[in-house]
Amino acid sequence: MQIKEVKSSADKKEFLSVPRIIYRHDPYWISHLDHDIEAVFDTGKNKNFQNGDAIRWIIKDNNGNLIGRVAAFINKQLAYTHEQPTGGMGFFECTDNKEAAFALFDKSREWLANRGIEAMEGPVNFGEKDRYWGLLIDNAGYPPPYLMNYNPPYYKKLFESYGFKNFYEQYVYRIHKNTTLNPFFEKKYQRLIKQQGYKFETLNKKNIEKYANDFMIIYNEAWKNTHKHFKPLTKKEVLNIFHSMKRIIDPDIVLFVYHHNRPIAFYINLPELNQIFRYLNGKLNLTGKLKFLYYKWIGKCRTMYGFVFGIVPDHRNKGIESAMIKKFKELLLEIDRYDDLYISWIGDFNPKMIRLIETLNTKKIFTLVTYKKLFDPNAKFKRHPVLS
Repeated sequence: MQIKEVKSSADKKEFLSVPRIIYRHDPYWISHLDHDIEAVFDTGKNKNFQNGDAIRWIIKDNNGNLIGRVAAFINKQLAYTHEQPTGGMGFFECTDNKEAAFALFDKSREWLANRGIEAMEGPVNFGEKDRYWGLLIDNAGYPPPYLMNYNPPYYKKLFESYGFKNFYEQYVYRIHKNTTLNPFFEKKYQRLIKQQGYKFETLNKKNIEKYANDFMIIYNEAWKNTHKHFKPLTKKEVLNIFHSMKRIIDPDIVLFVYHHNRPIAFYINLPELNQIFRYLNGKLNLTGKLKFLYYKWIGKCRTMYGFVFGIVPDHRNKGIESAMIKKFKELLLEIDRYDDLYISWIGDFNPKMIRLIETLNTKKIFTLVTYKKLFDPNAKFKRHPVLS
């Protein structure tokens, strides 16, 4: 076998080709967009290179056939927030070949160890946790949402045989528009709307700067005490996000909550784009864009995906979460463009949110694991610090 660092254009093309080999007979697999993957490793596009580094490899068998790939990365801002300095490995794909998989894991571990790192998480992203994060260990028979990892069942054995341990789990739930809600949610909603000053509002694209500003206010207040490296979003950053989503965003499924005109909560859903991207095979070139517009026009996107949810601290535990869920259930029926909703990235370290979601009569459809490997076999392993 031969492991090669990805450097040339030909190498990059082979790196992108590996999953097409692994999943060529899998009816549920949907290719990530090639340009999304390449953006992760572009120093000009990925801001994490300002405080870190990344590398990737491909592996071939003795006959020169592609059989796997992997990437390793360090975010220096985050590495030293762990008990052991921790890096990441991700974008792992491999045939059912223990020797090849272990060679890729070894390569990642050696590269990280040579830079003073003592542990690695995987599979993770060199960037935000809302994409390419976690190993899929349980799938209820659904194709993956956009930007979510998907993998064959044998990956779990490869990771755990190598010594990776379950660091934490994250879940995706599904709720159908015809699901009957617990009366609890109706009571919470009615109680809120009867209180003076509460207002629920969907997005108006003609006033996108207002909503971008409201999003920034809520986000910065809701997340400012979540971790010591939190960096507030600027108005320019949020406007860029909103304008970049303008072509795909559906204003009817973006909800803001106000109290006496103060923005206090949001729940942003997006159309589940993989229902369209499944027809593109990862290529968003001119042909791909035309296909995207066509399949969007004929209504192929019947699922919406929970993108981000936030509530300012002084309005938590007042029933806002329940009221927003009730409101979205109404919206699903009113607009009649979507059949169901995916509620995503609920960590096992958030039991309160899990209990709330499960009272909705939801179905857990995906379970993903973030694994961690300590390089020192004598070091004591601890699960996610939020749990301890």
